[in-house]
Amino acid sequence: MKKIHIIGGGLAGPEAALQAAALGCEVTLSEMRPLRSTEAHQTSGFAELVCSNSLKSESENSAPWLLKQEMRRANSFLLQAADASAVPAGHALAVDREIFSQRVAALIARQRRISIRREEVTELPEHDGDTITILASGPLTSSPLAQSLQQLTGAAHLAFYDSISPIVDASTIDMSRCYLAARWDKGTADYINCPFTHEEYDAFIDALTAAEKIEHKSWEQIPTGEAPGTNDKQPANYFEGCLPIEETARRGRDTLRFGPMKPAGLTDPRTGRWPYACVQLRQENLRADSYNLVGFQNSLRFGEQARILRMIPGLENAKFLRYGQIHRNTYINAPTLLTETLQLRAHPHILIAGQLSGVEGYTESIASGLLAGRFAAKLAHGRQPEPAPRLSANGSLIHYITHAESKRFQPANITFDLLLPLEEELRKKIRDKKERHRIQCERALAAWDKWLR
Repeated sequence: MKKIHIIGGGLAGPEAALQAAALGCEVTLSEMRPLRSTEAHQTSGFAELVCSNSLKSESENSAPWLLKQEMRRANSFLLQAADASAVPAGHALAVDREIFSQRVAALIARQRRISIRREEVTELPEHDGDTITILASGPLTSSPLAQSLQQLTGAAHLAFYDSISPIVDASTIDMSRCYLAARWDKGTADYINCPFTHEEYDAFIDALTAAEKIEHKSWEQIPTGEAPGTNDKQPANYFEGCLPIEETARRGRDTLRFGPMKPAGLTDPRTGRWPYACVQLRQENLRADSYNLVGFQNSLRFGEQARILRMIPGLENAKFLRYGQIHRNTYINAPTLLTETLQLRAHPHILIAGQLSGVEGYTESIASGLLAGRFAAKLAHGRQPEPAPRLSANGSLIHYITHAESKRFQPANITFDLLLPLEEELRKKIRDKKERHRIQCERALAAWDKWLR
């Protein structure tokens, strides 16, 4: 039986390692931190959540819920850790980052088939020897390893900018100006809501659009050439699903009011009405001593952030434990390179998982690691893996990254748009979107359970 080498200790790598080990494989898990860190990580722990602490909605029959339900049925180890380290977040699954990372580390330590190496891997094996390799080094893959992948595949990388939201000290929030509520009263009222009047919103937008931005560092610039080491650069290529707030504001004065500052469904109990605009704060840890500003990633200078974010009602005297950031994320052109079993077409002994493969989001990264670990275990046992069923959320996500139009490929979160739609006759018969989604989820789980068996 072949051994499995997994590169990367973020989200996909540990999940893949635990899955493969549970299926009887000997696994080596390599992580370069703390020998070499990245520009975004703060610790050397496994499964560090760099951006937000949310694994998205747990609302029944939503697409993120469906993906997590499939993963739970497949015994996702990292979802077990997430469930055990959850913090109040309304209808979403959010975790205490430190406890989550500690629980993942404990799961790995208890698995005797996993050996940990703290090392920087700089080269991928060109030929299939006695090892199956899973590359899960993440969006901040080190330059030598990224160049090795580029040389091996002969394809240029794509890049986009991802984000880190600001975190505020809970004790410095003026709750007399805020209120607790969950949007549309879904789940429990765990979010702190900072309501804006029309005048306050206008002043905030004026300050935001005039603020001084941080110049992107050399490591953040996007290479334009295909050859590794090229000095030609192009400007920031933001991921549309995660724009910095100042970029969103420049697209229209009301754009933020229909985006991260959307007040819909957030009735202020003191007025009985929705505010003109609203910023939501989500609990960061189990101690509830810090909150992150939902959707408030930005690339403003820290001094500018301090000044402008204190214009948010309730944050006038806020102490910020971390400011927002934008950092470069890298991913491969999956439609041209990957099979539906996450193998490189030209080098099937190498699998790609996590954000490097073109999935976007924490849960999606863990899901790709779950699949990669199971696919690699099949290969290690000398059998060809079977792709996840197209009807399932997992199968639909992988189908997207391997079949999207390569020239316009961007990373994707799980949405109902990726799932197979109902038959036209049934869609005409069932007008209610929630009922259609329920049926899609029912079909997906049935197909997933059959695939697992």
